[in-house]
Amino acid sequence: MLPGVGVFGTGQMVRALVPLLQREGFPVQAVWGQTPEEAESLARELEIPFSTSQTDDVLLHPEVHLVCILTPPPHTRQIAVKALGIGKNVISEQAATLTDACKMVTAARYYPQLMSIMGNSLRFLPAFVCEARVYGGSLLSQSYGWAWEELMGGGGLHTVGSCIIDLLSHLTGRRTMRVHGILRTFVRQGGTSGGIRSVTADDYACFQLLMSGGLVCSVTLNFNLPGTDLHEIMLVGSSGRLVARGTELFGQRSNTLTEELLLSDGRGGAGPSVRGLDGMVTQLRLSFQAQEDRRSWARHPVAMAASFEDGLYVQTVVDAIKRSNRTGDWESVEVKVQDIDPNHNHRALPN
Repeated sequence: MLPGVGVFGTGQMVRALVPLLQREGFPVQAVWGQTPEEAESLARELEIPFSTSQTDDVLLHPEVHLVCILTPPPHTRQIAVKALGIGKNVISEQAATLTDACKMVTAARYYPQLMSIMGNSLRFLPAFVCEARVYGGSLLSQSYGWAWEELMGGGGLHTVGSCIIDLLSHLTGRRTMRVHGILRTFVRQGGTSGGIRSVTADDYACFQLLMSGGLVCSVTLNFNLPGTDLHEIMLVGSSGRLVARGTELFGQRSNTLTEELLLSDGRGGAGPSVRGLDGMVTQLRLSFQAQEDRRSWARHPVAMAASFEDGLYVQTVVDAIKRSNRTGDWESVEVKVQDIDPNHNHRALPN
């Protein structure tokens, strides 16, 4: 039996997610927006019966048993922890700070019978599912808002880099030990209409990850390139290489001169995040549909999803990259659930 869904957020990912949920048979019962007008407008657009700007109205809705959190990062922790505390299954985006991520992990550990997974849909993109098997990327937003503010979880490193960091760990089965990174803000005024607000979040990130087993990763994220977005992730080993470009997967052995198309995306138009979201929603249906209780779920269909523990790991790596940007040194990555300084997330020095 598929649970009723409550959705927090009104952005583009919500507009992509809700139709996919409805197509798979999930009854989307409620939507939350930052203002009543925003929530009501989206509810009319997506045919959702209930809308509100009060979080408790969604969390306490009698027909909502699965909560999808796609809000700005500062809201994520509060909603996720409260939802778990009242017995709701939760799918969440990345938290704003390391302290918030720790609190989410603590809540997930306290309620292990409830679903608590991260919404990194790239793990479910067919190209990366295939790449992981053979081996063993993003949404941009554009008025001034949280996406332009570092302390609110904005910037390319947090919004897109976190997905890449998680994906690299998922594909390789390794965790990062040390990092070195450079962050820059080249466009310092947000929005197309100008204004007086200064952008503090990064729009360029370049970082290296030293992972367990001697694995080395180099990542470049540039959000100032004109033209069509380019997403490419390459894994190189002694026998050859695997390259995911957009939603397609290519491979080349060391003894050949040309690449081979290993997986073609027959559904053009949608980007990697939306295609991955499609795959994740399908697995969610398989997880819930055979259960008699709407709050019960099977773990196997969503086993590849990132857990809140994975979210904490990613947030720890992101924070280490920010420290490296400030110090110019290689920084160690140590994942801890306790003893986190709540004031650790201070601004980076001007670059």
